[in-house]
Amino acid sequence: MILQKPVLVFSVAALLSSTALQPAVAAPWVRGFVVSSYEYAFRYGGRASYSRGGEIEPGVDCPHGSTQAFANEQETRRALSLQPWRSTKEVNYIVFPPGSDDTPGPSLLRFQILVRAAAYRGYKHGIETYINPFAANDPGEPEVTSRIGEGFNLDGQVKAGDFVSPDGEKGIDNALYRAMGCDAPWRGNGNANLFLRANDKMQGGLYTMVIRVTGNQDPMNDSDATVEIGYSPDHIIKDARGDVAADYSYRMLKSGTYSVLKASIKNGVLETRPVADLHAPPLAWVYNQLGDADFHQGRLRLNIAPGDSGSGLLGGYRNWMDLYAEDTFAQDGGQQGVREHEDHLGLYFALKRNADAMPDPKTGQNMGISTAYRIKVAQAYVVDPDKPMNLPKLPNEERRKQAYEKARTAMITSSLTRVAQPVPAGTGEADFPNMERAIRQLPKDVRDYLAQTLDRPYFPEGAVDNQGNPVDAEGNPIGPPKRQRQVSNDVSAGETQ
Repeated sequence: MILQKPVLVFSVAALLSSTALQPAVAAPWVRGFVVSSYEYAFRYGGRASYSRGGEIEPGVDCPHGSTQAFANEQETRRALSLQPWRSTKEVNYIVFPPGSDDTPGPSLLRFQILVRAAAYRGYKHGIETYINPFAANDPGEPEVTSRIGEGFNLDGQVKAGDFVSPDGEKGIDNALYRAMGCDAPWRGNGNANLFLRANDKMQGGLYTMVIRVTGNQDPMNDSDATVEIGYSPDHIIKDARGDVAADYSYRMLKSGTYSVLKASIKNGVLETRPVADLHAPPLAWVYNQLGDADFHQGRLRLNIAPGDSGSGLLGGYRNWMDLYAEDTFAQDGGQQGVREHEDHLGLYFALKRNADAMPDPKTGQNMGISTAYRIKVAQAYVVDPDKPMNLPKLPNEERRKQAYEKARTAMITSSLTRVAQPVPAGTGEADFPNMERAIRQLPKDVRDYLAQTLDRPYFPEGAVDNQGNPVDAEGNPIGPPKRQRQVSNDVSAGETQ
């Protein structure tokens, strides 16, 4: 026993020196998240208790309040009077059509007339505004004046016009916030109209974005982690309170909008390295808008501290024409603008004016604008599908999606060439034939005056309504309506729909 005791002591010492005192071998780890909230990183500088919910109240972000386009008679008359060819009588008939109070729905009737008038504000008759914004006078767009803004230092410089982040970082590039942050539907204390709508539609099944993070060191501190961002074909799951539930499984598609980035994690804060093109879904509240946001010099910052939720920023430079199209052609420019009190004509010039990167080699015009999107995430299991899959499509929405692409293409063509483009058939721009149908309720002399005075789109290939059904010049259906069909949202690669 005397001889065994020192041997035993020696063995323990040897074990401690060879194993316990050596660095532990790190194990591979993986964490997944589903995006539960996705919105532009716009800050609100008004009072949270304001009765209008931040729609027009002045604040440190917007000293003159939000834009009020078409919000009242004064603003409407101002917008329509910028066209020198419009007479006072025409403006009066648009704002308050004689006899409209005697119709079954006077508010809707006036709305549809104003939508048509707002769609034609070019330098001469017949030029549709939202397809050809270059051809109209800039109505003006209040811009953010605050120096505080969220985002990233995308260019690595600290310039005089840059924002300072809430935690004191200088050189923050978020020109989209400066250009668009005072627009009424985007301004509020967590209750901005279009932010609420976009998140509601995303959580309701319009699309799902997932993030997966893997590494080999430690989930809270890893100098060489990998981040994947992509669409999921699976709808977001909510709990009994209506919140996005944690710990559900989502498949990640690696076709189409999918990105892989390298990242480092320090104390639970993940920072990716910039990539030339970060592919992620755009902000959307209708199927038309779905696609690829394509952030140039894109990056992600995400707090992935222990728990079932997190938050962060996604950003980079985006093509400002794409942003204009996504907001304007969600339905059509007139409806979107009049309903939301957001003049997309002013937005076009503000985006162009504030673009700060990606100069066009021929014209020198900056085509990129710095952006930041605020995201919240819930913990989830992000897995690969059993077999390759394409992005899901909804055939009953594809016609409208194609019309959106036509409007976007026509707008880009007109802006780059400065040659006015016609309204593509089936797009819904200028809201044809809804106005023609609505004014049938008015007295004949008023109806005839509006029909003869207000511009409207013409389609050489034949007119259709917003459901794709052929109509005549008065908006009357020609033939039976088209039937729509529904299909599964789970479509594998190579399968037809």
